[in-house]
Amino acid sequence: MPLDMQTRNAVLEHPQALDGNVYRPHEQDADAEEIDLGEARVLILGPFEAPVDWDARQRDDYFAEEDPALFFSARIESLAAPASKTFFTVESGDYVAAQSSLGEVVMYYVYDHEDDAEGRRYILIRDDEEL
Repeated sequence: MPLDMQTRNAVLEHPQALDGNVYRPHEQDADAEEIDLGEARVLILGPFEAPVDWDARQRDDYFAEEDPALFFSARIESLAAPASKTFFTVESGDYVAAQSSLGEVVMYYVYDHEDDAEGRRYILIRDDEEL
């Protein structure tokens, strides 16, 4: 997907975007420490709403054993410059630690993503366990 600079800048500059860090599980060693990809801005768009044309089975398959209330839509942009070595694109399977305005860190699992007219939209699952 080509980088949409307008969407990128909108997320980076949005007053409600949260500061965060993105982590990726180690590819060869599931028990290894996650790789810190770097800092990002996370714009939570709201609760994820399954498409209205999904039937009950599609919803069950998508949400699996997770509480649908823990699913959120978001846009995430790396703080690193796009041409730099430290720039990254978030992928399904990554983890996001987002800091709320109250200083609380909320962890999310990047469950899915889709490209729309405004760029890439991520589906996150909030980890409701205490850190």
